[in-house]
Amino acid sequence: MSYRSTCLFIFFVFFVAELLHSCHGDVGTAEHYSAPYIPTQCYGNDPTQFPSSNFFAAAGDSVWDNGASCGRQYLVRCISASQPGTCIAGQTIQLKIVHYGGTRSTKGTTMVLSDAAFGAIANSSATSINIEFQQV
Repeated sequence: MSYRSTCLFIFFVFFVAELLHSCHGDVGTAEHYSAPYIPTQCYGNDPTQFPSSNFFAAAGDSVWDNGASCGRQYLVRCISASQPGTCIAGQTIQLKIVHYGGTRSTKGTTMVLSDAAFGAIANSSATSINIEFQQV
């Protein structure tokens, strides 16, 4: 095999591997919280901060970024949980960060989802799930 053929083959292998790679985001954990949702650390008492879908979240320390995450949008899906059958297969939601989750969650939780957001991707009776998330 010539040098050029070898290089093309290696490029092709990496290209195909990237196409078949099923995870394109970060992995973390999520919990959920209930109303009252305001005031939030990002927008205070402004009721227009919430998307019409009610898919929003509080950011844990790993996402919070000293408040820079306020308003960021993420695609989130449930990938597993301690209880089999918790995740709703094929469901991905887009949510908005509106609050800091450090006061509403177990230490180390990546995101604390609104009840509506959590219920759209997992069984609401679960307390914690593993998620894949990607900033939009």
